[in-house]
Amino acid sequence: MLTLSDTRPSRHCQGLARRDFLGVGSLAMGGLGLSQMLSVRHALAAAGHPVRDKSVVLLFLQGGPPHIEMFDPKMSAPVEIHSCSGEVQTRIPGITFGGHFEKLSQMTDRFTILRSYRSNNSGHTYQKVASGGNATKATMGALYARVAGTNSPSSGMPTNVLVVPEAIEPGLKLKSNFETKALPTLTAAGDLGPNYVAFNPRGGGQLKDNMQLKLPRNRFDNRRLLLTGLDNLKRRFDDESLVDQTDKYQQQAFEVITRGVAGAFDLSNERPETVASYDTSHLFKNSDVHRWYDMSRASNLLGKQMLMARRLCEAGCGFVTVSDCGWDFHSNKNSPKNLGGMNWLGPQVDHAVAAFLEDVHQRGLSEKIMLVVTGEMGRTPRKNKNGGRDHYGGLTSLLVAGGGVPGGQVIGQSDNHATKPISTPYSPRDLLATVLNTLFDAGEVRVTRGVPPELINLLEESKPIPSLVT
Repeated sequence: MLTLSDTRPSRHCQGLARRDFLGVGSLAMGGLGLSQMLSVRHALAAAGHPVRDKSVVLLFLQGGPPHIEMFDPKMSAPVEIHSCSGEVQTRIPGITFGGHFEKLSQMTDRFTILRSYRSNNSGHTYQKVASGGNATKATMGALYARVAGTNSPSSGMPTNVLVVPEAIEPGLKLKSNFETKALPTLTAAGDLGPNYVAFNPRGGGQLKDNMQLKLPRNRFDNRRLLLTGLDNLKRRFDDESLVDQTDKYQQQAFEVITRGVAGAFDLSNERPETVASYDTSHLFKNSDVHRWYDMSRASNLLGKQMLMARRLCEAGCGFVTVSDCGWDFHSNKNSPKNLGGMNWLGPQVDHAVAAFLEDVHQRGLSEKIMLVVTGEMGRTPRKNKNGGRDHYGGLTSLLVAGGGVPGGQVIGQSDNHATKPISTPYSPRDLLATVLNTLFDAGEVRVTRGVPPELINLLEESKPIPSLVT
């Protein structure tokens, strides 16, 4: 049988030993091989499955994006409060965004902004926000994998994936900081257990006991070696006429490795003009931002991270978390001023999200892929004495697009200084309910064997944000 694995041990983000793999997540179900597992899951899907044919991409802006600078600029407020970059008029009459979001301002028909969303979190920890405070403490992607299975029944693609900059450039060396330590909380599986932690193509993963191609380096660190190994493997299969002798699911298992999974993670398989449309590397130099400790994990690769997210969704991944770091603008020895940080990271988000929305639209996938853009908190409405903004959980930026969400909306209002909601406030629990009801048929989940009762109760008791569901 075929297995792709690293020859070196590694450790996943919760500290448990996991031997590296280059394939399709946790594929062993008891003694089942990959082809048998796919056959079983195909039969289950045909009999009715609680998972809808939709995916979610969570773009998480780590550090706390300033909500005033994003989508609620408050230009009528005093100078120490209003957006440092001014405002730009959107296609919605009377609605403006912060001055860095020119592209998104002209695409408001494709997404909804919430101005009364608050994370109620004021520290650099993500689990409370990404889990909605549910009883299992599992984040959204882990909850999805628990119901959907750890791998797509059609392609074998891991159903829950984390995309960090190192997944785009395996040789990239970003320094560690507080965001590195907090990152595991963004995809934590809580009481569900480590099997449901997001697959990270940067490193880590479960060993495939029955489908092994030994590689001397971590996951995609050497793509040329990977492709050479797969080519040699395919030739061996072809020479021995083994592929033709296998049944449908054995062939599908082979295709997972040779075409599906590896190809989805490899941007060289994308059309050059599409890659160029996403590319954000020209917007700033990494060396310019890395002089700040708080921005040492920031990178100019967000556009390509979003492109990879789209490719993963197409290949069968149901939940993709994209990590974008550096949004901590205190204006002190470790971080830039509010305006300085926004000058680097704001245009990158504008470009990357606009490219993603346009690409998904052109491919006819807008109804199938939901995009959520948020962070762990907002930032203080009033700038500090140094021109920075500090931690603030009273209001938080939130953009939601696709997956059936109506566009052209701004939901809720904040007060004149963007300190609190003055309309119905929404929380991470409301966002969690919206995401889960997009991904799952709650009625089917209720009668699906093996689903934790806490998750069933969560779906039954929580209510999606009304204006985000149709």
